[in-house]
Order: sequence, then C-alpha cells, then structure tokens
Amino acid sequence: MFHSKTNHIYIGLGANLGDRAGNLLLAARGILDAGLCITRISAVYETEPITAEPQPAFLNMVAELDGKTSVTPEQLMARLLRVEYSLGRRRTALNGPREIDLDLLLFKNETSNTEFLTLPHPRMHERRFVLIPLAELAPNLIHPTLKKTIAELLETTDDHSEVRRWEP
Repeated sequence: MFHSKTNHIYIGLGANLGDRAGNLLLAARGILDAGLCITRISAVYETEPITAEPQPAFLNMVAELDGKTSVTPEQLMARLLRVEYSLGRRRTALNGPREIDLDLLLFKNETSNTEFLTLPHPRMHERRFVLIPLAELAPNLIHPTLKKTIAELLETTDDHSEVRRWEP
C-alpha cells in the first residue's frame, strides 16, 4: 500500500564527534523535552562522511514524530536548532564534523522554500544515510514533490556511500 499523504514528521539525526551514540540519545531526549512526540525511531547506522573534508564516521538515524502537533514547520525547526545548540553544535564550517545534526526531512505533506526552511529537505533523496533509515520506517511513503516512494528513491540514488547498521 502506498501512502501519498502522511500525518507524520520525519527528522534525520546524525553525529560524528564525541560520544556519537550518546549525542543521538540526548538529541532524542531534547526533541521530547521540546514538547514533541516521537512515535518510532529507526535503527542506528554508521555512515561514511560524504564530504571531501576528512572527518570521523557518522552515526545516523531517523525519528518519526506524531504529526498531530500544533507547531508549524518553522517552529519545529527552531526547536531543533535549540536542541542542537544545547548539545554543543556551533555552525562554524559547512558540512564539517558535528556533535549533532538535526534535519527536518518531511513535515507531513507540506512544502516550503524560504530562507529559513526548505521542505521536503532538498538533498534527502540524494543521501543513503537518510534514505536507508527512512525506508526502514516508511518505505512506501511518497515524497511530496518527487512523487516517488522512499524505497524507489533509495533504489535510484546516485549515492553509493557506505551505510551499515551500527552494532555497538
């Protein structure tokens, strides 16, 4: 069954500095403390960085949030940025190493293209480290603008970076 409409919100979580797994856990806790309801989380995946700058491997996962929330996508993004900041994230280098990275991937079926927020996330369909955990949760979810399922996007992505289930 294909789901063209969703009442869920999906957030990508990633960390490659410090206690990577601990930072993911603290970020999930921060999301809950921000008044949001996490309904499911994917497994954790260890992924190679996709930038030219040498840096440690990432741990990545995706969290599904209940879409029955009164916050707007912009308010949610502001809350995610506060969680990042509280965990030590400072945006000093584009695509550089980070304690935590929280990306708003999908907010129900909403689209946005402002200076503050682009929905769906503009590069999610190009990144295996997003598509693999997202496909674990919602393989039949249809991308609101590309009109393909997450599973189809994963099959056709040009990204061949290594993404493997993390076994601590």
